[in-house]
Amino acid sequence: MKIIFTIAAAAFAALPVAAHPGSSHPATAKSASASTATETEAAAVRAVLAQYKTATERLDATGTEALFTTDSTIFETGGVEGSYSNYLAHHLGPELKAFKSFKFSDYKVDVRIEGPVALAAETYNYRLETKTGEIAERRGVATSVLKKIAGRWKILSMHNSARKPKGG
Repeated sequence: MKIIFTIAAAAFAALPVAAHPGSSHPATAKSASASTATETEAAAVRAVLAQYKTATERLDATGTEALFTTDSTIFETGGVEGSYSNYLAHHLGPELKAFKSFKFSDYKVDVRIEGPVALAAETYNYRLETKTGEIAERRGVATSVLKKIAGRWKILSMHNSARKPKGG
């Protein structure tokens, strides 16, 4: 897993901040076809990430295990959380039960397809409120490596971190 994470980190260093699939390709039938295929795959990756984000906002992670590989690895704010099933059982699941609300804003995602692997970089703000009334507002970033398995994109590795916005 360390090798995949290192490869992903190196690939993210080369990922443009505002990627526009196909923008650097000449207007030929072959490149237009490849660009369309790449955009179709990128849209499928964005859909997986959107399902995860929606479940988090809904405060209900039911079914999200299907979005991750069984051997996934989750990293969050300097910690290794283990597999997604471990993260869900011991971290995310209990947190979601303690929240009254969790909302994302200013969400952006860039996706880069590299064969059967996709690299995604998400930026966002979020606001959460606990059932006890505590409120946290943060600026977050996530990087994910997804792998296409049996025709479906699944998250192999995800790294999330957040910090207080400047002035907050």
